[in-house]
Amino acid sequence: MATESASHTIFGLRYGSDELSISVPTERFQIITSQTESQTLSDVEIGEKLDAPIMSEALEDIVRVEDKVLLVVPDGTRSTGAGQIVNLIVRRLIANGTTPDKISILVANGIHRRMSDDELSALLTPFIVQRLNIFQHEARDLMSVAGLESAKIKSFGETADGLPIELNSKITECDKLIAVGGVTFHYFAGFTGGRKLICPGLASEKTIEATHKLAFDCETFDRRSGVGAGLLGGNLVHEAFIEAVSVRPPDFTVNSIVNEAGEIVDLVCGHWIAAHEEACLRYAASHTVTVEERRELIIVSCGGFPHDINMIQAHKAIETAAAVCEDGGQIILLAECRDGFGRADFLKWFDYPSPQALAQTLCSNYEVNGQTAWSLFEKTRRFNVSALCSIGESELQRVGITKLVDEGAVSEIIRRANSGYVLPSGAKVRVVCR
Repeated sequence: MATESASHTIFGLRYGSDELSISVPTERFQIITSQTESQTLSDVEIGEKLDAPIMSEALEDIVRVEDKVLLVVPDGTRSTGAGQIVNLIVRRLIANGTTPDKISILVANGIHRRMSDDELSALLTPFIVQRLNIFQHEARDLMSVAGLESAKIKSFGETADGLPIELNSKITECDKLIAVGGVTFHYFAGFTGGRKLICPGLASEKTIEATHKLAFDCETFDRRSGVGAGLLGGNLVHEAFIEAVSVRPPDFTVNSIVNEAGEIVDLVCGHWIAAHEEACLRYAASHTVTVEERRELIIVSCGGFPHDINMIQAHKAIETAAAVCEDGGQIILLAECRDGFGRADFLKWFDYPSPQALAQTLCSNYEVNGQTAWSLFEKTRRFNVSALCSIGESELQRVGITKLVDEGAVSEIIRRANSGYVLPSGAKVRVVCR
């Protein structure tokens, strides 16, 4: 939200679960935000969307009374309105004759940490958590049984290019698989949601690394051409996800679009590819912004929790800001990072002398978070990056970021700038500079 005086605009920018008040000179700064989003959908309106699936039968016609149903949902690093949708789907299934003991939920954690009980209740609502079996995916989930390795991860062979397809075995233990997720931009997969709930959401660490490595070009030591936010056609990462998920595709998918508060404003359901592509088109139409020039100072908020839960997630906002910042300019990141960097071993990547040296190591010994580190490293070398966040000063310095202590420090940088942009939700928009 913004208010204006004669010479300044005051923005309330989300920071964790709170809001920071930032004032900028109206003549020298421009806001970059998505188009005005429509009114939030009521339960009745979501029900009407569920009754109009794309290239698919209705949910009640797909699920038989005797079927075991598995619902796949994103973890707590995504804001998708999944709790509201899951509640409505579960009630529909029960009304259609499916008993609660035949319905399970699997959280697509990918390589993220497991969610706590409180986080699960916040994500899915206590009603669901108390009544259904809920499982959490772990990308390294092997358990020893009588001295043998019994994998909860199952191999489904390889892609045409030889990438391993290893997915959570629970997707083969159900009769009907329903994926519930949300669509936003993703900095190399094009968009979140859809196929991404299964791969990488339910994939092994080996499969996640193999598919994510496609985003990196080991000849140029840079992001691969055709890979980026808003890109699906010709995107090798997206195509690998599709091929992997094709071994056991969802029987029904739900793709939500949410506003800044995490409330559902649109929803597309049905066929796992067609419904996702339609949701991506709608999202891109309302969240792509064109500007005329790059500017010297960019103030970017991730959009608050969960988008700024850790630096691995928050760096996506820096990626957006970099698209409109002058080389050598300054980026101010507002990100709480209550979980720190997101992984204990993330800092090791910044021991390399340069992004290129890190990239050379990635090409010989790839790790998913190494590519995230490379992306952040490259930005902190090109731009002067400062952050108002909960991570300690020495740790931020190690990754090339200057710690800001309060809003007053932000105001002083703004005072000295000739021009700039404000991005209230940098993780959710795609900015194109003419």
